[in-house]
Amino acid sequence: MNKRTFSIKEALGFGWETAKENLGFFVMLLLVAALIYLIPWSVALLLSERGFLWSSMGVSMVDFVLTAIIWMGIIKISLNFYDKKESEIEDIVSPYYLFFKYLLASIVYFIIVILGFVLFIVPGIYLAIRLWFFDYFIIDKEMGPLDSLKSSFHATKGNVLKLLLFLILMGVINILGVLLLVIGLFITIPVTILASVFAYRKLSEQIAITKGTDS
Repeated sequence: MNKRTFSIKEALGFGWETAKENLGFFVMLLLVAALIYLIPWSVALLLSERGFLWSSMGVSMVDFVLTAIIWMGIIKISLNFYDKKESEIEDIVSPYYLFFKYLLASIVYFIIVILGFVLFIVPGIYLAIRLWFFDYFIIDKEMGPLDSLKSSFHATKGNVLKLLLFLILMGVINILGVLLLVIGLFITIPVTILASVFAYRKLSEQIAITKGTDS
């Protein structure tokens, strides 16, 4: 089998072209995502300032769940664009039923990466990159928490340095978006997420994976 890899240039090119051709959709998507996040966050802050700490914590929990679902929805929509499937704004909440898989996988991911950082930082960076695509596998293949982490580890084999460079470039792109009066983020965020989906697809398509398992 050939070494699994992907082209950073092609990934960013796909992200740019797709975001540019569907700019109106992505601007609306990000505005909806921001509203879903900011409304409960603002309510929680207001309750906290007025001394209703338990109520504030409850609203913050709701905000946390909504934020996770929104992120999963954005990945789902981006996968649809890669697969040339139609997407609607409402799809931003469509993966809600995968929340607990995502939550458990995120906790395991966090623990593993933190332990890696305790071991002199470099192992933490290495593990964070190797396990990066776990949420993509959950949303795309509906895998369980451990299977998603294992599949990401297999898919990223031999591509750590390239993925590190890719992540740095995407970070720089989004910093440029912030510098462009923040409005630039409406372009750079879709570009980088779509580019990430491209990288995920190219790496995951080259390993034998079935729903819920990997071989």
